[in-house]
Amino acid sequence: MKHTRLWIVLLAGLLLALPMRSAARADTAADEVKFPVTCGPAAQKAFSHATWMLHSFWYPEADKAFAEITKSEPGCAMAHWGVAMSHWYPLWYPPNAAALKAGSEAVEKALAAQPKTEREKDYVTAIAAFYRDNDKLDHRTRAVAYEKAMEQVYQRYPEDREAAIFYALALNATALPTDKRFANKKKAAEILNKVFTEQPNHPGVAHYLIHSDDTQELAEAGLPAAMCYAKIAPEVPHALHMPSHIFTRLGLWQQSIESNTAAHDAAVAYVRKTLGEGGFDGETVHTMDYLEYAYLQLGQDKEAKRVRDELLGYNKIDGANLPMAYAVAAIPVRYALERRDWRAAAALSEPQISVPLEKFPWAVAMVSYGRALGMANTGDAAGAQAEITKLQALKDKLLEAKDTYWANQIEVQRLGADGMLAHAQGDDKKAVELVRAAADLAATMDKHPATPAEVLPARELLADLLLAINDSASAAKEYDRSLKAEPNRFRSLLGKARAAKQAGDLAASRNAYQKLLMLSSRADGDRPELAEAKAVLSN
Repeated sequence: MKHTRLWIVLLAGLLLALPMRSAARADTAADEVKFPVTCGPAAQKAFSHATWMLHSFWYPEADKAFAEITKSEPGCAMAHWGVAMSHWYPLWYPPNAAALKAGSEAVEKALAAQPKTEREKDYVTAIAAFYRDNDKLDHRTRAVAYEKAMEQVYQRYPEDREAAIFYALALNATALPTDKRFANKKKAAEILNKVFTEQPNHPGVAHYLIHSDDTQELAEAGLPAAMCYAKIAPEVPHALHMPSHIFTRLGLWQQSIESNTAAHDAAVAYVRKTLGEGGFDGETVHTMDYLEYAYLQLGQDKEAKRVRDELLGYNKIDGANLPMAYAVAAIPVRYALERRDWRAAAALSEPQISVPLEKFPWAVAMVSYGRALGMANTGDAAGAQAEITKLQALKDKLLEAKDTYWANQIEVQRLGADGMLAHAQGDDKKAVELVRAAADLAATMDKHPATPAEVLPARELLADLLLAINDSASAAKEYDRSLKAEPNRFRSLLGKARAAKQAGDLAASRNAYQKLLMLSSRADGDRPELAEAKAVLSN
């Protein structure tokens, strides 16, 4: 494992140092995306460009590009297919009513245009399966129907690389976050890797490989795609951001910072064109959550605070959605909890920046979770209990809506907060039972793509608790488990050093402190934890 991590760091550094190769732009998109359709030559070129944007989830621009084709060539059935594809977001969140209406109408127009080949008819039939009966069938049922339809397209046309790529995306879209065998993700990666050898500059291949490998167990395999993707589509905010999903999984914080800085600049520039100063969309703040998280792991609190403060200055939104709500709630909470600033955590409130968090109960829960931990650690037992009760109510609300994944995410927070309150009240046996249950429940689920990590990993919270009650041996084991799941976390490395010191293992303690200082070589310099590490190493 030690040699593997060294290889990862060296490879990432080497690839980042390579000159930027000529990237695919609008005028060369047809060479990157080979998707022949039975439309005129001008429409074919525009279609390839629109599909190129679709593969990078640049949905507003893809929608406009496909719509332009339908205006100039209404009989191009696949252009209508493209509009329909631009209104559902396989890995993000279910389309709202307006998007479902627009997508359904596009499907009807595609069918009315009478696709000219069986292949095109099959593509249209596949996306029709997603929109069909959307007033009766739930999102997942329709997503699985699309996946099964795309599997048929993939099998019928083995030479059609786009069929393979879109089928792989469908597999990722229906992958369950509770499937720790990662069956769909592994199958998608197997399909995509075959295409990757032939078309390494295809945006969909690199993009969906990153999503396929966006788990701790598979992340190393996604590094080549991560290093390629931003160079393929440098003007697309999401493309610039996506490599950081792999960098985050591997604890490559500086690479994540560089990726998200570029993505954020591109996202801000794009939004300014439509909303002006102070405007933001989901991509804008999504990059900021990943960026703040990376800064905090390197001890760069001033940069992290700058990210948080920028968020609080926004005021105009381009439609609230899942990644937007997650980032808006998480960024202030993460800033307090990662630094263990319990007073700031106790004083947290929902950011007043026009995002209706009440529509996203799990986002409201993050704020309550932060407040509960802050209050438990500052002696406000009644306040902490009130927030824990609120967490239970938010969880129940999601269970009523049959949203089990997010309900369980809140349950992890409720258990953790309840456990820390029990510790504050002197019942350490109950505290350990509750926080361990939180960590074990969290381990049954993978993180959502909307977030770089939990605002405070439950496994690390358990290790902190064990260290606080002087069970250094158990704490050290839990810190190791935390670091295996999330490499190079500042707080887990610090905890591991403290646990070893508490246990009298000075060699192990010094080693962990040394790693912490190496990780934080560019830190602000005023974190007391770093002064602590330097003091130990100076003796």
